[in-house]
Amino acid sequence: MAVSIQILAKKIGCAFNQPTLLQQALTHRSKGSPNNERLEFLGDSVLNCVVAKELYRIFPRLPEGDLSRLRANLVNQQTLFEIAQSLGLGDQILLGEGELKSGGFRRPSILADALEAIFGAILLDAGFVEAERVIAGLYQPLLQQIDPKVLGKDPKTLLQECLQGRRLDLPQYVVIATSGEAHDQYFEVECIIPELEIRTRGEGHSRRSAEQEAAKRAYELVTDK
Repeated sequence: MAVSIQILAKKIGCAFNQPTLLQQALTHRSKGSPNNERLEFLGDSVLNCVVAKELYRIFPRLPEGDLSRLRANLVNQQTLFEIAQSLGLGDQILLGEGELKSGGFRRPSILADALEAIFGAILLDAGFVEAERVIAGLYQPLLQQIDPKVLGKDPKTLLQECLQGRRLDLPQYVVIATSGEAHDQYFEVECIIPELEIRTRGEGHSRRSAEQEAAKRAYELVTDK
């Protein structure tokens, strides 16, 4: 196993008996075959199972509907992307020339899919118990921060409800910069709450994700006041 892949395995917290499985999990379909699509399918299933089990354990009184909403928020593309970024996954993904030139190593969908593929690779390499241990470990910080009252609401919704509860005007979202090619744009958005003199910025590969990031930072400032 290459040194960089060994470092990644250490960050994930798993020693692979079959290093080729990790290599496959990091191989995008644009690079050729075998690639990570089938492993992603497997990883998606084990991820949903493990997160559901953790939520069931942590919140013994929450009804099924609320548990489902929390799980959906934890296994969505944005959350997987953020975990993948924290692991430096973009530096390890093997891409075809076209995807490489267009910045595929930064694309949320590609990083999220690769992380799910890694979970699938761990399942095949070491079994469910090991996959569960790794996933639960990576998700522990997020699970500890969950407020069941929020029930998986996105930051823009939370900020809007918070401001309405204080009888304040809704926030303004302004795109202050865009970069990249048309098929791979990067947005920088500002969230403005004039009455509280709050201005926060968010970045992302879509306007929506940038707005959500800016709203998240604004919400943290509002709730601190």
